Amino acid sequence: MGRISTLVLIGFGAFFIALAPLLKFWAAGQVISAPADQFGISRLEAKNAQYFSLQDLKVLTGDLDIIVTTRGDVKEATNDRVVWDEATVVNDVTNKRPQIDISERRSAFDRYTGVALNCCGSSVEKAPVTLEGQVYKFPFDVEKKTYKVFNATAQKAFDATFVREDKVNGLPVYVFEQTVPPTKTETRSAPANVLGITGTTGDVQVDRWYDGKTTFWIEPVTGSPVRQEVQRHEVLKTQDGVERSAAFVATAKMTEKTVDDLVKNAQDGKNMINLLRNVIPLVLLVIGVVLVVAGVIVGRRRPADAG
Repeated sequence: MGRISTLVLIGFGAFFIALAPLLKFWAAGQVISAPADQFGISRLEAKNAQYFSLQDLKVLTGDLDIIVTTRGDVKEATNDRVVWDEATVVNDVTNKRPQIDISERRSAFDRYTGVALNCCGSSVEKAPVTLEGQVYKFPFDVEKKTYKVFNATAQKAFDATFVREDKVNGLPVYVFEQTVPPTKTETRSAPANVLGITGTTGDVQVDRWYDGKTTFWIEPVTGSPVRQEVQRHEVLKTQDGVERSAAFVATAKMTEKTVDDLVKNAQDGKNMINLLRNVIPLVLLVIGVVLVVAGVIVGRRRPADAG
């Protein structure tokens, strides 16, 4: 009976010792991932924004309320990927103009690394798009380097460069900045008189040009964004390259309520990762060593007890 006890103790001890690094270096990475059933609402504010109002046929200035709703498509999710649908609604609070802009996109990405995947009907404004770079989140264990991040307006990925460390509500973060150069996003017709063009009647073709800068505050363990600021500059130019009107010029910042919620979620995720990677493996290792030592002691005592 003593020999069986020794083998049981040593066997369980060895099992726990082997399980500790497995949980730390492999299993934790499989458990920690972007959720398939994501649902979230983020709000941003843009003070003194300018935009071309189709209702008024002129440029208005006002404070904007921007609502971003993200919902996961569970049916399209797999062990390796998630698919999220996003809808953005912009309301002009100052001039009481609701829904001055509505946009949507559908994105598939690797649930562990956050890297874009081209499948499952990925689109911007319901038009197919080729995704690349990070989408929604950075990878777990973010490094102080440059990452490609997809920009939905330009429909391309651009460099997001690490610029500094910071804290958001006491949570340590890495700050990245992405600059998008002037990019033509669409061509459409517009009345010449609305654009202030004299000597011409009827409609003229205008190009919409976008450039901007996005700043990301990222919790580095989880790769989760906890704050975001978007400087968006869009203008209308005629085919001769002359800028005729502002289309959408604004600096949008996440509200404090949204930041508070994102910080809480990131902190919870960070705590869970620490539990899976460090606390539980250490406990298992300690238990394993104790069991092995106990098994050895029992084994050594058995002959003496038998005598």
